[in-house]
Amino acid sequence: MSMVRTFIAIDIDDELRSKLAQVRDYIASSKADLKPVATENIHLTLRFIGEIPLAKVEQLCNILGNNLKFKPFKIRVEGLGVFPNIHRPRVIWAGVTNGSNQLLELHETIENLLKRIGIPGSREKFVPHITLARVKGSRNISSLVKYIEQYLNEFFGEMIVREVKVKRSILTPKGPIYSDLCIIKAVE
Repeated sequence: MSMVRTFIAIDIDDELRSKLAQVRDYIASSKADLKPVATENIHLTLRFIGEIPLAKVEQLCNILGNNLKFKPFKIRVEGLGVFPNIHRPRVIWAGVTNGSNQLLELHETIENLLKRIGIPGSREKFVPHITLARVKGSRNISSLVKYIEQYLNEFFGEMIVREVKVKRSILTPKGPIYSDLCIIKAVE
């Protein structure tokens, strides 16, 4: 049975992605042990699903296409944050302020639709964010924290969310390769 590594996301527009890539590159200059997200892969994950059979991907695209209804909305991206905390950073991300309520509603609707096709609920609380890098080791963490702290309240940009995508992720030694499996457009 063919398995597909799957997630549901919002692509970031070119202008905002470019700004986030500049910030990511600046943080990487801290010389901390980081795995930056490739510029073309910068996105906002609504729900990571993982490996599912190809037939389930069809079900997923059908149920989302028929039931995920949303109007275009604006998100404002500002401030850097980390998971789990600033003393032990593992994931460095840009936050979403305006538009986060709509993202939470989208996530909740997606969770309910996934349950209907037998995909278990997410174990983690959904926090709208855009991952920029993952911390791979403890080298130069104090320097990294200083770099992050410079951007705690920085405004990065805004964009209109007009579509949600079901994406495939193929893991390679050079990093993941993403492709769109289906696109759910906002109701204009």
